[in-house]
Amino acid sequence: MSIRVHSPISKITLAALLATALAGVQFGAQAGAQSAAQSGEGPDAKAARIEAQMTDAERMSLLVGIMPIAFPGSKAVIPAGVPPTAGYVPGVPRLGVPAQLATDASLGISNPGAARVGDVATAMPASLAIAASFDTGLAERVGATVAQEARAKGFNVLLGGGMNLARDPRNGRNFEYLGEDPLLAGRLAGHAIRGSQAQGVVSTIKHFALNGQETLRFYADSVIGEAALRESELLAFEIGIEIGQPGSVMCAYNLVNGHKACGNDHLLNTVLKRDWGYKGWVMSDWGAVSDATFFNAGLDQQAGSQLDKQVWFGKPLEALIAAGKVSQARVSDAVRRMLRSFYALGIEQAYKPQAIDYPSNAKVALEAARAGIVLLKNDGVLPLGQAAQSVLVVGGNADFGVMSGGGSSQVIPSNGKPRYVNGDIGDSSTMFSRQMLMPGAPLAALKAALPEAKFRFSSGYSADTAAAYAAQADLVIVFATKWEGEAFDSATLALPQGQDELIAKLAAANKNTVVVLETGNPITMPWHQDVRAILQAWYPGQEGGQAIADVLTGAVNPAGRLPISFPQALTQTPRGALPGIGLPERTPVQVAYEEGAESGYRWFAKTGQAPLYAFGHGLSYTRFSHAEAGVRSAKGDTALTLGLTVSNDGVLAGADVPQVYLVARNGKPLQRLVGFEKLVLQAGERRALSLRIDPRLLADYSEGGWRVPAGVYTFAFGKSAAELGPTFDVTLSGQRLKP
Repeated sequence: MSIRVHSPISKITLAALLATALAGVQFGAQAGAQSAAQSGEGPDAKAARIEAQMTDAERMSLLVGIMPIAFPGSKAVIPAGVPPTAGYVPGVPRLGVPAQLATDASLGISNPGAARVGDVATAMPASLAIAASFDTGLAERVGATVAQEARAKGFNVLLGGGMNLARDPRNGRNFEYLGEDPLLAGRLAGHAIRGSQAQGVVSTIKHFALNGQETLRFYADSVIGEAALRESELLAFEIGIEIGQPGSVMCAYNLVNGHKACGNDHLLNTVLKRDWGYKGWVMSDWGAVSDATFFNAGLDQQAGSQLDKQVWFGKPLEALIAAGKVSQARVSDAVRRMLRSFYALGIEQAYKPQAIDYPSNAKVALEAARAGIVLLKNDGVLPLGQAAQSVLVVGGNADFGVMSGGGSSQVIPSNGKPRYVNGDIGDSSTMFSRQMLMPGAPLAALKAALPEAKFRFSSGYSADTAAAYAAQADLVIVFATKWEGEAFDSATLALPQGQDELIAKLAAANKNTVVVLETGNPITMPWHQDVRAILQAWYPGQEGGQAIADVLTGAVNPAGRLPISFPQALTQTPRGALPGIGLPERTPVQVAYEEGAESGYRWFAKTGQAPLYAFGHGLSYTRFSHAEAGVRSAKGDTALTLGLTVSNDGVLAGADVPQVYLVARNGKPLQRLVGFEKLVLQAGERRALSLRIDPRLLADYSEGGWRVPAGVYTFAFGKSAAELGPTFDVTLSGQRLKP
C-alpha cells in the first residue's frame, strides 16, 4: 500500500537539510579545543606557532614512525624507555611536543607478541558485534573505555576506527569493521571516535579506502567508479569524520583505481583534504609506502617504517625537497596537521601510567556483548526455562571460552589466561595464524543460570558420538565457530572442520537443537530448517560467555540486528571466486566492484534475490508493532524528518530498532537505509520516533557534487531490509550540494 503525503516541507532546500542533519557533529573538535581556547589560542594557531620554531631536522623527524619492537632484520633504533607497541614517533622536547605513542585498538589495547610482559587489557567484542547493536551511545562508551585504558598505559594515539564497508562476506577483517551500510558504519565509527577523543587520546579512522579483502592486499587494485565510491565507502568515511573529528586517517594497503591508497592524490588531496576540509594528518598503514612521492600525494607520515623497503620519508624525501620537487610549505603543512590534532585534544605532555579498573571496564564489554547478539531464529524454544532438565552442550570449546578474531587487533584479555591454537603468543611468526580463545566458558555460565538442570559437554570431535548423547537429552546447544583474521580470507561461507555435518546429526537426533554461532562473517546454514533456534554471537569478547548465557536463558532480551546480509550461497553475491585467492604472493589482481554502490542489501534489492537473513534482521522475546509512519516536521523546521510510533505489545521489556529506507525515487525502485534508532521500551509502552534525514542519502554524486533530483521520494519503515511496512511519498525540489 502506498500513502501519498502532501508534505509542508516539499520544497526543501538542500543547504538547510544538510546544515540541520549535521548539527552537533562538531562536538569532538569543540570539546578537544577547550584546552587551547582557555589560553586564548586555538589549536590551529598554536600548531602554526610551534611548527614555525622547529628546525628542518625536527620537522623531518615527525614524518617517520617506527614499530618499537625488536624483530629480525630491523635497523630501527628504539629509544630507551619506549614500550613495545605498534607505533612511535619522537617528540620535540625543547618545544614541549610529546612523542606519539600509538597502539592497535580496534577491539581493545593490543600487546603485540606479549612483548609487554604481563600487560593485559579489556577485550571488547568484535566491531561487527558493536555494529549489530545499532547503538551509537554504546559505540561511544566502548570507544571511551578503550581510550581510558590507552591513556592509563601511556598511549596517546589509537589505531582503531576500522570501518571499511563489507562488500564481500569472505573478507578476513570484516569482524574488525562495522558492516555493509555507509550510514550505520559512519555513525557508529564517528561516535566511537568521539568517545575516544573525549578522553584526550587521538583516534584514527581506517583504512582509507576500499580495503575490501585481505587476499593479496598489497597488490589488489580496487576498481570502482567515482560516483559509486562517493555514494558508498567514501560516504561512510565522510560521516564518520564529521561526527568524530578523528585526529588521524590511516590509508590502506590496496590500490584504488590503479594508484596505491597511501599515494593516491585523488583520495588524499582532492577528496579528504580539499573537498572535506580535513584538518588532521594522514598516516600510512604499516608497510604500505613504496615511494617518497607519496608525500606530495597527501600522505603526511610514514608509519611503521621498518616494514617498508626503506625509510622513504627520510633521505629520499629530503632529496626531493632539495631538488625543489617538494615544497617547504608542504612539509610545514604535514607537521602542523599532527600538532593541530594533539593540541585540539589538549595533548601537550606524555601520559603517565595509571591504575586501571578492569572490573568496571569488563561491565562495558559485557554490555556490548549482550547488545550485539542477534537472535536469528526462534521456534519457541528460547528463552531456556527450568523445563530443560537434561542439556547437552556441544563443540566450540564452550567448556573453556569463546572465539576471537586474529591479527593486529588481538587483545590479551584481563579476565584470565587465554588458550592458543596453532602457535604461541611469544612466537611472532604465528601472529597471523594462531587462534585465541577468550576465557569465560558459556557452559559454566549456563550451569550457574540453570542450577537445577543436568549438563553434559561433548567436544563434538566425533559427530556420531555427540549425536548418541543428544538423543538422550531434553535439549542440545551446539556452539559452532569459524575463525577469521587479518592477512587471509575464506574461500567459502561454510563452517569448517565438519561442523555442518555435526549440527545436522545433532538435529536429527534431537528436535530441540539450538545453534550458537561464533563467527566473524556470515555463514551458510544447510541445517537451517532442522534446528529450533539460531543465535549469532560473533566474536563476543572476554565477557562473551556470560553474555551468551544471559541471552539464552532470557536474563537479557536479545536486541541485536544484522549489520551485514547473510546470503543463502555465494552465488547470490556479486563475485564468485574471490579475486586472487590461491595465486602466488606479489601477484597483481584487479578487484572490480561492478556492483558500484549497490552492495549488500542494496544488491539483494536490485537483483530481486532473497537472502537467508536480511540486513537489519533480529528477533526479540517480546513483540513490537509499528504504526503512523510518515513525515514529521516541527513548526519552522526546515529538515526532512520521518517518523512512526513504536509499541511493545509483549509482556517483557525489550529494544526495537526501527529502520527507514528510501525504496523508490520518481517511481524507480532502489533501496537505501536513511535512518535508524534503537528504542528501549517497557512492556505495553508506546513511543513516537522522529528521524532527521541526511540529504546525501537521497542524492546521487555527479559532476563534482551531490545532486538530489526533483520529484517524488518513496520511503518505508521496517524491521529489516526485507521486512518493510507501508510506503509513503514525499515530493522534494531538486538541489545541488558541494562534495
